[in-house]
Amino acid sequence: MRNPRLTGFILAVAIFLVDQLVKAWVTGPMEIRAIGDVREVLPFFDLRFVPNIGISLGLLPAEGPAMRWALVALTAAIAAGVGVWMWRETVKGDLIALAMVLGGALGNIVDRVRFGYVVDYADLHFGEWRPFLVFNVADAAITIGVVILLVRSLFASRADKPAPREKVDA
Repeated sequence: MRNPRLTGFILAVAIFLVDQLVKAWVTGPMEIRAIGDVREVLPFFDLRFVPNIGISLGLLPAEGPAMRWALVALTAAIAAGVGVWMWRETVKGDLIALAMVLGGALGNIVDRVRFGYVVDYADLHFGEWRPFLVFNVADAAITIGVVILLVRSLFASRADKPAPREKVDA
């Protein structure tokens, strides 16, 4: 596409839709919708229902309606900030990473509004060792997007970054 910003927002919407569709599939036809419901997919990967009432790593659990809506407001404000950043971003790699973060954030916000928790289901494990908490497509997109942003900010050469805009006095 000729407009990279539009491409970024389309990617964010695509991630949001994939996240919501997979959650609907897992909790619908797969019937994994209550704590304790588990389906082995591979010897190292299960689908397991986990309602996450907190944010990353289960921090700040929203144990009541006020905290639930505070988390919705906080994550919506962050998503709005990411959207503004996307609109202003000119570096393609950063735009893709921001789209991943935005799409994932929107998917988890919708869950929290609809259910009061985020639907997590992906359980990667090696025997009893679990390198991650149970997660979902939105969580994976957010994590990958943030890692891309961090790596690019630490290792991108100055030639990859656009020159800062000069201020024009009125």
